Amino acid sequence: MGIVNVTPDSFSDGGFFLDPEAAIARAMQLLEEGAEILDLGAESTRPGSRAGGGASELPLVSTEEEQARLLPVLEGILKARPDAVVSVDTYKAATARAALRSGAEIVNDVSGLEWDAEMAAVCAEFRAGVVLMHTRGRPEEWRTQKPLGPKELLGTVLGGLSASLAKAEGIQANAIVLDPGYGFGKRFEENYALLARQEELLKLGRPLLAGVSRKSFLGRTLAPLHGGADAPVDARETAGVAALTVAILHGASIVRVHAVRPAVEAARIADAVLEGAHEL
Repeated sequence: MGIVNVTPDSFSDGGFFLDPEAAIARAMQLLEEGAEILDLGAESTRPGSRAGGGASELPLVSTEEEQARLLPVLEGILKARPDAVVSVDTYKAATARAALRSGAEIVNDVSGLEWDAEMAAVCAEFRAGVVLMHTRGRPEEWRTQKPLGPKELLGTVLGGLSASLAKAEGIQANAIVLDPGYGFGKRFEENYALLARQEELLKLGRPLLAGVSRKSFLGRTLAPLHGGADAPVDARETAGVAALTVAILHGASIVRVHAVRPAVEAARIADAVLEGAHEL
């Protein structure tokens, strides 16, 4: 799943593809590099943002602005590549509806159906594929949440994803993929504990998607190699490839990435390892 952020403020590439033509060109590049799904997002959910409301109860990006950014890019991609499978990264039901009407096939909801009560009905109406992510709290709360032990963390993620599945009324079970939500309300070290036990989430009966690309917990781990400061976003690519390889070996069927070609190569190696294990 190749990421196209149509935003001015995403943590990794905010502003690079805000122009629709630049975003469409980026999408074409990702498809050429081997992306099987494109994930379009028009609102940043970086730590500290007001995504989903929060104390103000108002999201940083209005539904109208989100759609104005997103829909021209979606329509341009499908005009150029009608066969492209496009996911829309949104937690707003109105934006999901508009995108599905315009040809998107998947809704990637970082809130796991928590932030908009109408989302499940919209996804069911359009028979859309759905990614349900686990998010602990809202972005503005993440830096102040209490830490969780490994067992408590896994239980929290399992419980949260189970609750999201219970909200998915009318959505066919085989249309749902679950995302542990790396970086979404998890402290730096908690992401590694979750990654190590990710395969246990398969007990919920759905495939897993892992989004570890360029995440801040990778930058923190690389700090000793960067003079003690967290590695900047553009220095996390190799670490991201390592993390996504681990994610695949621990049960992920889809990986969400910024740089597609190295991810495709890593996925082929990880898949070969898994195939070799089955032959033993």
